[in-house]
Amino acid sequence: MNQTFQVQGMSCGHCVRAVTQAVQRLDPQAKVEVQLERGQVEVASEQPRAAIAKAIAEEGYPVAA
Repeated sequence: MNQTFQVQGMSCGHCVRAVTQAVQRLDPQAKVEVQLERGQVEVASEQPRAAIAKAIAEEGYPVAA
């Protein structure tokens, strides 16, 4: 299932890697697409939305509700 998150504080390739790795630690099969200019992260995963948002936030990137 595809889910889109508004994520604050992403600005570079390091941010993209950090967010991608955080999601893939939760779900190694997840497909993650980051759009820096929009501050969006699109995730294809069966994991609950709240769990994905928490993984991203714990990496230091606040997720808008």
